[in-house]
Amino acid sequence: MTSIMTKQARQRGQSIIEITLLTPLLLIALYIPADFGIGFYMGNLVQNAAREGARIGSGLQMTGKVPNLVFGSANANTVKDAVFNRLPGVLENKLVTVKFYEGTACMNFIEVTAGGDYNFFLYKLMGLFGSTVPDSVTISRTTQIRHDYQPYTNSDYCTTSTTYGPYSS
Repeated sequence: MTSIMTKQARQRGQSIIEITLLTPLLLIALYIPADFGIGFYMGNLVQNAAREGARIGSGLQMTGKVPNLVFGSANANTVKDAVFNRLPGVLENKLVTVKFYEGTACMNFIEVTAGGDYNFFLYKLMGLFGSTVPDSVTISRTTQIRHDYQPYTNSDYCTTSTTYGPYSS
């Protein structure tokens, strides 16, 4: 009877050791896809912020006197603020660049570039084991949208641009 109980106790101890050794590996294996999924989600949020900034910028009114209407720094600040308000908080070194392509006989449009640095937890974990990996990955997205208030006959894209930024937070 005692040999049966000691055999069961040894098997139970062996199971606890196996679970103790395998649990960290299992957690890491499950976290890696989640970490990259969060990174892809951050890219999607950055794209949405750039797209929303460009959409807001496409509806802004040009300033100046006819026929020399132009986009100014106030327009760029409006777009910049809209993008920064929509960028995810976990990004570091956030940057926004606003370009207004404009002219008299061409199609005016706005280009917004937004981005920031995302720190993957996996990279930090690999650093603990002596691996040399970058601290972060830069996520950057660009969107262009046609300006709303212009003649529909303007079909050629404007090539001259006025760039504002890069703005950083």
